[in-house]
Amino acid sequence: MSPTAPPSSTTDPSWRRDAVLLAVIFGALFAWKLGSAPLTNPDEGRYAEIPREMIASGDWVTPRLDGVPYFEKPPLGYWVVAACEEVLGPSEWSVRLAPAFFALGGVLAAYACARRIYGRDAGFWSAIVLGTSLLYLAMGHLVSLDMPLTVLMSATLFCFITGVREQAGGRRRMLFYGLYAAAALATLTKGLEGFLVSGAVMFLWLLIFGQWGGLRPLYLPSGIVLFLAIAAPWHLLVASRNPGWAHFYFIYEHWERFTSSKGHGRYQPFWFFVPIVILGLFPWTGFLGSSLRDALAGGWARRRENAEAWFFVTWAAFILLFFSASQSKLINYILPLFPPLALLVGRWLAAVMPRPDAFARMRTGLRVFAFLCGLIAAALCAAVIRPGLIRDPAQAAALKPYAFILAGILCLGGIRACVPRVVTGAARGAIVAVTVTLIFLFGVLSFVMPIIDVRSTKDVAVVARGLIRPGDRVYNYHAFFHDFAYYTGDVVGLVGYRDELELQFLDPAELKARFIDDAQFRREWGGPGRVFAVARIRDVAPLFDDPGFHFHILATGAHHYLFSNQP
Repeated sequence: MSPTAPPSSTTDPSWRRDAVLLAVIFGALFAWKLGSAPLTNPDEGRYAEIPREMIASGDWVTPRLDGVPYFEKPPLGYWVVAACEEVLGPSEWSVRLAPAFFALGGVLAAYACARRIYGRDAGFWSAIVLGTSLLYLAMGHLVSLDMPLTVLMSATLFCFITGVREQAGGRRRMLFYGLYAAAALATLTKGLEGFLVSGAVMFLWLLIFGQWGGLRPLYLPSGIVLFLAIAAPWHLLVASRNPGWAHFYFIYEHWERFTSSKGHGRYQPFWFFVPIVILGLFPWTGFLGSSLRDALAGGWARRRENAEAWFFVTWAAFILLFFSASQSKLINYILPLFPPLALLVGRWLAAVMPRPDAFARMRTGLRVFAFLCGLIAAALCAAVIRPGLIRDPAQAAALKPYAFILAGILCLGGIRACVPRVVTGAARGAIVAVTVTLIFLFGVLSFVMPIIDVRSTKDVAVVARGLIRPGDRVYNYHAFFHDFAYYTGDVVGLVGYRDELELQFLDPAELKARFIDDAQFRREWGGPGRVFAVARIRDVAPLFDDPGFHFHILATGAHHYLFSNQP
C-alpha cells in the first residue's frame, strides 16, 4: 500500500496556506499555559539560570551555572533562551518560549519533508502525529536542550533525504547547505552527537541500501566550510579562555558519559527506552506496527522502491539502539526517535484514511489505543487511592480529583475511538476521538503539574529576593536549588553539597568561600553578618532541633523554608 497523492511542487500556493494553518494550530497548542507553572528542578532551573547569568555577566562564550563555568553542553540553547529573555524580560513564559518555538519548527519540518516525499495528506498527518505525541508535546513546554537538538538533527536528516532525491541545481544545493548548517547548529546545541548521530544514520542508509549514487553532487568542500564557520568559532574561543576545557568536554562529557556508568548517576537497563517510546508516542502507538509493515512491504527485495521508508526506519532503529547502548540515560534523550516514527505513521494514515475499509484497517491500532487508555487510567486511580504509592498524603489528596478526571477522559476516549457511530466516516471520527483525547489529557495535566512537581522553590525565592541586600550571604542547605538562583537573580553558596558543578574550573579562593561544610556554616551563622539559607523542610529537623542553633523562619513554602540568623 502506498500513498496515492504524488508529491507536490513547493511552488504550489497550498504550501504557504498549510504552513500558516499548522503554525496557528500548533503554535496555540505549544503556547498553552506555557508560563503558568514554576520552573522545575533541576533541569528547567539549570537551563534558565545559565542564560540569566550570560545576560548578567555579558559573557556569552563561557556558560556559567551559579557562577561556576559549566561546560557540559555548548551554548546555542542558552543563547536562544537568553535572547527570548532579552526581548520579553525574565519569566517562565520567556524561557519556555524557546523549546516551544523549536517544537513548532519540528512540526513544520516534518510536514515539509513528508509532503515533499509522500504528498500533501502525508505531510498533514505526519505533522499531527508528531505534534500530538505525548512526549514531544510535553517536551515542547519544558526548558531543556533535547527539543532543540531533536529539531536540528531532524532538519539535518530531512534535508538529506529530500536533497538526494533532487537533480543537480539550486534546490539541491540549498537542501545540502541546509544539512550542513543544521548539523552545525545541532553540534552547537549538544556537542558531537549533533553531527555524529545524524551522520551515522546517513552513512548506514547509504551503505546498507546502496544509495551512493544519490550523493552526487554533495557540495562537500563548501559544505564543510559552512559547517565550520558556524560550529568552530565558539569551540575555539571557549578553549582559548578556559584551560582544561577540551579534556573535560571531549573526553569526560562525550566518551566517558557514553561508555561509563560511573559518575553521572544516570545508568538504566538496556530496555529502558522501550516503555518510554510506547507511552511517549501515545496516542499513536498502536498504529506503528501497521505503519512499519506497510513501509517495508516487499521486504529486502523491494528496498530500492521503498528507499525513503527504509531511511526513516534506519533513523529510528539507530537512535533507539544508540541511546539504549549508552550508559547515561534520561527519558528526554530518546526524543530524536519521534520525528521518523511520526513520518512513518503519517504516511500510513494518509494511505488508509481515504479507503472505504479504513476503520477496519485501523482497528488494531484503535484497540491498542483503548488498552493504553485503560491502563493509564487504572494506574492514575491506583496512585491516588492506594496508600503509600504517593509518599505525601496531602499531595495524593490534592491529585485525587484530577486523577479521576483524567481517568474519565481516557476511558471515554478509548471507548469512542473503538465504537463508531456511523459506518461512513467512522475512521475519521475515530481519529478525531484519539486526537481530542490527547489534547484534553494534556490540557488537564497542565493544570496538575504544579501539584505533581513539588521541587520548585519559587514560593520562598520571591520572598528572599525582596530581603537580600548587598553583602548578605545566601546558602542552599544540603542541596542545590537551581531555580532559586534564577528567581533571586544571584548566585548562592552551598552547604554540604556540590551537585554536578564543575568546581575544578573555579578559583580556589571562591571555591572555599562559597562551598562550605556544616561546621563552617555554623561559624558564619553565628557571626555579625546576615546569612540566609533555604532548605527542604524534611532536611532541617536535626538543625532546628539543636537548642544552640538560633534561627528566624522568614518564609514557609509548600516544601521549603527560608530562614536567617537575623529577623
